[in-house]
Amino acid sequence: MSLPEVQDSSTMRQIGRLAEEAQRIVDESRELLETVRVGPPPRPPLSVVIPVFDEADSLAELHRRVTAALEEVGGPWEMIFVDDGSRDGSGERLEELAQRDPRVGVLRFRENFGKSAALRAGFLAARGARIVTLDADLQDDPAEIPRLLRLLDEGHDLVSGWKIRRQDPWTKRWPSRFFNLVVARATGLPLHDFNCGLKAYRREVTREIPLYGELHRFIPALARRRGFRVVELPVAHHPRRFGRSKFGTTRLLRGFFDFLTVLTITRYRERPLHLFGLAGLVSLASGGGILAWLALRWLTGQWIAGRPIFLVAILLIIVGVQVTLFGLLADLLTAAIPLKKTYALRRRLRPRI
Repeated sequence: MSLPEVQDSSTMRQIGRLAEEAQRIVDESRELLETVRVGPPPRPPLSVVIPVFDEADSLAELHRRVTAALEEVGGPWEMIFVDDGSRDGSGERLEELAQRDPRVGVLRFRENFGKSAALRAGFLAARGARIVTLDADLQDDPAEIPRLLRLLDEGHDLVSGWKIRRQDPWTKRWPSRFFNLVVARATGLPLHDFNCGLKAYRREVTREIPLYGELHRFIPALARRRGFRVVELPVAHHPRRFGRSKFGTTRLLRGFFDFLTVLTITRYRERPLHLFGLAGLVSLASGGGILAWLALRWLTGQWIAGRPIFLVAILLIIVGVQVTLFGLLADLLTAAIPLKKTYALRRRLRPRI
């Protein structure tokens, strides 16, 4: 091949590459213009958020049953799975579901951050005006979703399921009954099952309630405190078929401390001085009463300086002053610290709709 022929061939290849690059730029420009003209895809009216932790064997059937229930509801929807650091292959199976079904989205945590963090991540990712949650262990029945949504349509803001015939061992049922009784009495919200995973929310509810620690157990109470209309609906419950329960004795202790947190949030969040001030007032009154009694004894000629009760009175007064001042500081700091995320994502797959 002569030199001019080689140069012509090289020139033609360069021209071909430039033409391909120009066509790529034109295609990208068209896509950009179409996005600007059309805007983002419309929000689906319904989102389903499902926290997952080591439930690989149940995911395929869960997806099938939830899909059947949502098809009965009708209209566009999305399904958001939140993998809470599973180690049994749940994350990989969820990604396979997302590849097959464009309505499925997946959030994968790097570690196990807990159900509250998983729900919060799911709520932030959900785009629907109505959001349904349920557990991934197939004990919650997806066929109940249409009934929950009908109550939302009647004007309620949060519909909480009630596992009226709970299919769990007594070691879970009895502590749960005691927990629900105490929380109902303390919060004034007469529900039978605060911690049922099957719930339906209006979007604004999920944006208002704080979720961290174990506060997912108290979502109805937190929502009620924010002025939302909460109702309970008896739902079906099934025995566990796959995996094992995540219930343990340590959850009782964590739940107790979070119960104290909920009482503080629901009653004294905007007025912490009413809590600490009351304790401080009791301590000051007790110490002052003891000192008054000792003063009367001293006026009658009795020696009081070395008596232990005198030191107790002084201590009570000091504690009362400190607790009251702490309440004043808490009043100044109320609502000043924004809630931060309590999780870290490994990967995020958005629904392709």
